[in-house]
Amino acid sequence: MNLLLLFGFLICAVNAKTVELFNAEAIINEVNSANTTWKAGHNFAKDTPLRYIKKLLGVIPSDEPKILLQLNKRVTSDDELPNEFDARKKWPNCPTISHIHDQGSCGSCWAVSTAAVFSDRLCIFSGGKFTLPLSSHNLLTCCPLCGYGCSGGMPYPTWDYMKDHGLVTGGDYNSSVGCQPYQVPECDHYTKGTRPDCATLPEFETDECQKTCLNSEYKTDFKNDRHKLKTIFSLSTDVKEIQKELMTNGPLGASIKIYSDFPYYKSGVYQHTSGKLLSDHAIRLLGWGTENGTPYWLVANSWNTNWGDKGLFKILRGLNECGIESNVYGGIPDV
Repeated sequence: MNLLLLFGFLICAVNAKTVELFNAEAIINEVNSANTTWKAGHNFAKDTPLRYIKKLLGVIPSDEPKILLQLNKRVTSDDELPNEFDARKKWPNCPTISHIHDQGSCGSCWAVSTAAVFSDRLCIFSGGKFTLPLSSHNLLTCCPLCGYGCSGGMPYPTWDYMKDHGLVTGGDYNSSVGCQPYQVPECDHYTKGTRPDCATLPEFETDECQKTCLNSEYKTDFKNDRHKLKTIFSLSTDVKEIQKELMTNGPLGASIKIYSDFPYYKSGVYQHTSGKLLSDHAIRLLGWGTENGTPYWLVANSWNTNWGDKGLFKILRGLNECGIESNVYGGIPDV
């Protein structure tokens, strides 16, 4: 009897492990053998548990009403929209636009991407005079209505929070930049580099909100370091409206549905090819273009520069691929 129980336990343990793991090779082979617009490869170790990748997808879908942007008639006309656009090239004096973030082993994409968009736009609206990054740690830990810290959050309430309360400055983990640098350690998901292996790090527990600077080298106090938004908005699914706002005022925040093939993106224009829906993920829109006849959005992820195309990816534009044109947000900084 005891042997039967032991045997049954072992069978269950093996099956549980199988369910938890991605079949990475099968997904990569299926994508690369399909006649599609992108290529897949290893961005995560072969034995990465499914729950780990799901943890990185920190967007909690929300039905909260959105404030649609009323576009000023003086903005770029349809005929003036270029075939390609890259915010990094239009605003080279704003280094935050080119920066690829690393959320570490925390489901903080909702905070990291939103703070990054605010940082980009603050630099743009200051005429390139303000170049410090704003603190995703401040947003992650101090916005109770946004969600659950490293366990996920809702992007749109973050814009409300930044309008009402503002954000202090803060750079990457261990950077000594700004008032509240990011506190979650960077890590390597697959490629062995200068960062520690993500698999060796404990799951990060969200810190308590602290209304003081964590960086002793930073000389401005917390109260006087806060930067706010004057206006917040969401955009309709009209591609040209999104393009006009991006080209006029800078990068935008968005959220997309993530399927099990996306974590293995390496190059080309992503469109869902294989696998099931996992969750939602927050990202940053930087531009657009066309590759081999396929229109795309240029997007910055927050899984460090070892992921994808040096931290970036392209995704099909114009057909609301993975819902990318359904949830686009932005704000106008108060400068």
